[in-house]
Amino acid sequence: MKIVVAGASGIVGRELVTMLVQAGHEVTGLIRNPDYIPVIKNMGGFPVTVDIFDREAVFEIIRGIQPEVIIHQLTALSARNFVDNANIRKEGTRNLVDAALAVGVRKIIAQSISWAYSPGGEPAKEDEPLDIEAPMPRRTTVEGIQALESKVTEMPEHVILRYGLFYGPDTWYATNGFVAEQVRQGELAASEGISSFVHVNDAARAAHLALDWPSGTFNIVDNEPAPGTEWLPVYADAISAPAPVFQSESGRGERGASNSKALKYGWQPQFTSWRDGFKVGLM
Repeated sequence: MKIVVAGASGIVGRELVTMLVQAGHEVTGLIRNPDYIPVIKNMGGFPVTVDIFDREAVFEIIRGIQPEVIIHQLTALSARNFVDNANIRKEGTRNLVDAALAVGVRKIIAQSISWAYSPGGEPAKEDEPLDIEAPMPRRTTVEGIQALESKVTEMPEHVILRYGLFYGPDTWYATNGFVAEQVRQGELAASEGISSFVHVNDAARAAHLALDWPSGTFNIVDNEPAPGTEWLPVYADAISAPAPVFQSESGRGERGASNSKALKYGWQPQFTSWRDGFKVGLM
């Protein structure tokens, strides 16, 4: 198929472009930074630089490519720019979806998150509500996700991938990443709040498989949601950091997510648990 990957230079996008090209698809990678042009070319993709907020430019590019599928992996999280990230989810998604609808693109696959659910006692499933009543600043994140998902559902076919916390090369949890530095400095406490993780390679494989999935929302997380009291000491040991301190408080909505739906559609994470992934999958 002819596929556009928006956010091709991101941590999931780079993995995904390689997978799609190897599977025989014609892949155009939309990137913001021209420094990634040779990277996308080396993967076998066709790089195109664009500002996702430039509505006319986005329309022109999608009109010229005429893709069958768009995979939306756009974020600004590598630079921890949360304002840009929220705007991408709202305005960027609007521009991308409107351009797709204008030229008759059949399907969109979009990156969302699995930690925006309302509070609950069990790992969240896809039919449970988002935490739209959350206090600030969490509400900003939830509203951005809600806007992204609402716009995506206007497409004739749409798959929303609610990813767990990414770990692997170039993520915040990489051995030289932002979270790793926090843990080394003793700035991150282990609480009873529950998180769900996913390795970036497993996240990319889910997006690849989603080409054949029906419209809907899927949690893309490993098999073991876990409290910080369990996963953080293992992570600290994996990066040779001091053991974390413990605290009783947990954040709103820290409940993890269930991957049972994605498993039914054939997705099997290479790293079924962060326990194994932290040992060998952080680099």
